[in-house]
Amino acid sequence: MNIRKLWFANNRIYIQTTEGEELYQSLYFYPRLLHATPEQLADYELWDDGIHWEALDEDVSFESFRYPETKEPATGLQAAFLTNPELNVSAVARRIGIRQSLLASYIKGTKKPSNERKTQILNAIHSIGQSLMNVNF
Repeated sequence: MNIRKLWFANNRIYIQTTEGEELYQSLYFYPRLLHATPEQLADYELWDDGIHWEALDEDVSFESFRYPETKEPATGLQAAFLTNPELNVSAVARRIGIRQSLLASYIKGTKKPSNERKTQILNAIHSIGQSLMNVNF
């Protein structure tokens, strides 16, 4: 894939190919890019198979722009974790008493939680939020 243009807008990374095709991905899947400064984002290299940000230690393959699952976070669990990086998958899994890899599979969408498990996860997230709301200095 040959890239003519690369830009960022609306929490997305866009590319335009030399054939005129425009593709994008959500930056929520790339937290280092999502939280980078404009100067850091501009400091990239185009490689044969993707884009590389040396200072951010981040790579995005050209192929991944064609994946439908990187367009936007799925509503619900995936969006909650991707848009709130303060939610630590390992810590939430420990709080619920399940394996981190299982919770990660639910977030990724490769496994579907039961209704009971969804309630456990939601209750854990709400409990974390309540705990944070009770913090005083």
